[in-house]
Amino acid sequence: MKNLTELQGNWNETKGKLKQKFALLTDNDLLLLEGKQDEMLGRLQAKLGKTKDEINKIISEL
Repeated sequence: MKNLTELQGNWNETKGKLKQKFALLTDNDLLLLEGKQDEMLGRLQAKLGKTKDEINKIISEL
């Protein structure tokens, strides 16, 4: 996955792409707060039924 600083810098764009790809995601699912990256990834894993590695790959390919 992109490093946290890079991810935060482009997060609004990345968040929009994730919401387009997975319509069931909400803004609350995609809250990226400092120190809460693992919590957000856990929510995405549960909601999308994907592994952490799969989530990281999806995000890095956007």
